[in-house]
Amino acid sequence: MLNNDLHSSISAGEQDRRDALKRGNRFLGRVVACGGSRATIAAIAENGETSLTELWSVGRLISITVGENRVVALVYSMQTATNEWGEELDNTFRIEVELMGEVHVGQTGKEEFSAGISQYPYLGAIAHRIRAADLARIYDTGKNDTCIIGKLTQDESLDAAIHIPSMLSKHFAIVGTTGVGKSTAVSLLLRKAIASDPKLRVLILDPHNEFAAAFPDIAVVIDTDNLDLPFWLMKLEEFAEVIFRGRAPIPEELDILRDVIPEAKRAFKGSAESGLARRTSEKSSITADTPVPYRMADLLAMIDERIGRLEGRSDKPHLRSLKVKVIGAINDPRYNFMFSSNTITDTILETIAKIFRIPGDGRPITTFQLAGIPSEVVNSVASVLCRMAFEIGLWSNGGVHMLVVCEEAHRYVPADASLGFMPTRQAIARIAKEGRKYGVSLGIITQRPGELDPTILSQCSTVFAMRLSNDRDQDIIRSAIPNSSISTTSFISSIGNGEAIAFGEAVAVPMRMRFTRVEEQNLPKANGVTAKVTDETPDTVDLRTVVARMRAMNGPDISGFQQAYSASLGGLDQDIASMNDGFVDHGAFGRTTAAPQREMDTPAVEPYNPAMLPRAEPANPQLERFNQIRNQLLSDEPPEQPRPDPYRAPHRSMPGFAHPASDQPRPSLRESLLKKPLSSIIRK
Repeated sequence: MLNNDLHSSISAGEQDRRDALKRGNRFLGRVVACGGSRATIAAIAENGETSLTELWSVGRLISITVGENRVVALVYSMQTATNEWGEELDNTFRIEVELMGEVHVGQTGKEEFSAGISQYPYLGAIAHRIRAADLARIYDTGKNDTCIIGKLTQDESLDAAIHIPSMLSKHFAIVGTTGVGKSTAVSLLLRKAIASDPKLRVLILDPHNEFAAAFPDIAVVIDTDNLDLPFWLMKLEEFAEVIFRGRAPIPEELDILRDVIPEAKRAFKGSAESGLARRTSEKSSITADTPVPYRMADLLAMIDERIGRLEGRSDKPHLRSLKVKVIGAINDPRYNFMFSSNTITDTILETIAKIFRIPGDGRPITTFQLAGIPSEVVNSVASVLCRMAFEIGLWSNGGVHMLVVCEEAHRYVPADASLGFMPTRQAIARIAKEGRKYGVSLGIITQRPGELDPTILSQCSTVFAMRLSNDRDQDIIRSAIPNSSISTTSFISSIGNGEAIAFGEAVAVPMRMRFTRVEEQNLPKANGVTAKVTDETPDTVDLRTVVARMRAMNGPDISGFQQAYSASLGGLDQDIASMNDGFVDHGAFGRTTAAPQREMDTPAVEPYNPAMLPRAEPANPQLERFNQIRNQLLSDEPPEQPRPDPYRAPHRSMPGFAHPASDQPRPSLRESLLKKPLSSIIRK
């Protein structure tokens, strides 16, 4: 059963629209050539009249009578026999058509359309304009839950309907060049999908911040101001993308993260458990990819503990470099949505409920604005969101129907495998290949299908192809249309704004249609040049606010976290710095910069449990023995004076300068070792 609107269209079409043209004027020409999939029709325009030729145009469907059946054909080319037009003369012209199917009487006794052809046109068969009722039968999906999204280009009186469940179950794509109306079509389709399935949850990855205006009543907006995406939700590769700022990670430093992150997770989990529960949790498998909270202070303390070990001297440069990268990411104000105070506790339930709208509270759409997120972190954030969307559908046993819409999808899954971020590509590809089994759908929107991974595009069973001007992009669409030739999309470069050629599972046959106009208040609006025409836009701009946003100065204060980290380390940092005197570079993260931060007024933070830190239990007896020897060497006992060198002149102090013992600097560990006889050190 179709909807009532389409029924009324068929009823109106049965009248055959013969009020404007007489019955004989439906005759257009005769078949003069026919092949397996194409045919040629010859017709005559008498006395140079164009009343009949106006019924022909590229992209129109015509009908060829063959017995009781009517073969449907698509016009893709036409020309006169002499390549000239004579006024007040009979002009013969030829029309090239592609055979699409036929309308015949089915087993139920009613006329129906089928893509196959049982009887091909014979030479001399009459070709005429198609009936409105036949058009309605051709584009009838024959399924329930159809939604009207526009009008047919050939006949504005007929509705263009699609089957929403088929579109969502096997994914869809909208392709078209800039400015043809892709975002408007997306907003229309999403509203139809929500009306068809109220339990649907939609996540829009919005790189241009334009969809917030399209769904003011049924969507929530998440940006960097209200986003709390904990760093511990990321897998190791995603977290490394943040730490290494989009560059290729160093293998040695990545291995260090793979070792210390599980230890930090176990330390955080064990701090709130009893001894028996702690021993039980230690037996559980916690890896670097497990979404378990941990503190960055614990991670840095464990890196420092490894720096302080005597063994593994070759790893110390990598440890110091990794520590600088981690602290640099923590101090970057652009990453406040990851390292703020709200991300320390276990907030995975709140994060999932907010981003994926579970239960939703009447707003099933989330527009995730990516414009304010640093470019080197966008891929990691997109990977986390797509991976979590698939896992929610997987582990809920299909209880949550999720739709992930990727705007500018060629950024995340480019055709070149060497480009892009591999975890993001894998997360989107997993949704495209396996998502339909768990109720997770994918919507791809791109203006460059030629730069999109062909595997991802091939998984989209429904495609809305809007105007494309690039030849490579057109070839991609032609190859994606099933059982098609160049004639089906030969006019794709010249269709108007808001028009599309829809083909795939959601429609019966490829159809050229025009999307319904969306109301002005529900149009997507980006902050571009054309958007600055409303009265709400101020005439002047505060440059202080612009500069503050550029510097990301309005983020939350993380000095409390830095103070807690400094206090948790205590004397361990000083001991490590003394041991590595001559090797450690006291740069931006040394003691000289930590002192002013401790003087700042910061809110009280939760003190760390000493049992969490590795230094609480000595795990290296050699290090403890070395510290004892160092304390004896640096004690108040006067060191033994070395024997005078007979070959070197004694040092003479300059006259007039006093050298009190209190002004002399305390010798370092290296100097004390050099002054101490080797035999005494060995005995100790």
